[in-house]
Amino acid sequence: MLSKNQIKLIRRLRQKKYRQELGLFVVEGVKSVTEFLNSDYQLYALFSTEGDFGSSQTECYLITETELKSISSLKSPNTVLAVFKMPPATSAPNSGLIVALDDLRDPGNLGTIIRLCDWYGVRDLVCSEATVDCYNPKVVQASMGSLTRVNVHYLNLISYLRSQSLAVFGAYMEGESVYQMELPTDGIIVLGNEANGISQDLTAVIQHRLSIPQFGSQQDTESLNVANATAIILSEFRRRTIER
Repeated sequence: MLSKNQIKLIRRLRQKKYRQELGLFVVEGVKSVTEFLNSDYQLYALFSTEGDFGSSQTECYLITETELKSISSLKSPNTVLAVFKMPPATSAPNSGLIVALDDLRDPGNLGTIIRLCDWYGVRDLVCSEATVDCYNPKVVQASMGSLTRVNVHYLNLISYLRSQSLAVFGAYMEGESVYQMELPTDGIIVLGNEANGISQDLTAVIQHRLSIPQFGSQQDTESLNVANATAIILSEFRRRTIER
């Protein structure tokens, strides 16, 4: 049976300030929890409506469906919820193919981009300090376990880009077509805020402006969703690597 303290703790972890204060975050669903259990993340507590969930070395609190609904942030909870410890921060990368995000605010977009990084073999995602927290429950849910394989770094993005020797590419509505420009194996791809794009301050340190051309005859669509744009750009970078 869940204690009042356990319920209070899990509900508090929906808020960023408590996640940061306690160094804990919530993962829900069989697939995602299994991914985290099989990773280097350290388990804090595991709750399931199925008592045998997890390995014999993992203590699992057996709870009812009603109790699970009381602590879940999902409309339809999926049998298991776990609390994990946040890992210590690691140094930001200076090699390889890196994705950088400038003040993304939508949790679903960040979670999807983490999945895309995982799919395309991008190990490091660099985020501005105002970008949505990667341990937000909606981000964790949307990432579907890919957070266990992608390192997410939060830092002053301008200072980081200025310190890099890698080529820096920015995604804009107007720029050279990503299908025509020369793309390196290693580099930093910057994508901007959903409403405002890449900030003016960052534009000053971006060396190459790339764009995704629009093929529709009417061209009334204002812009692509940032996660969709990330998928197209990463696919094109990786395709060039295969063709070399």
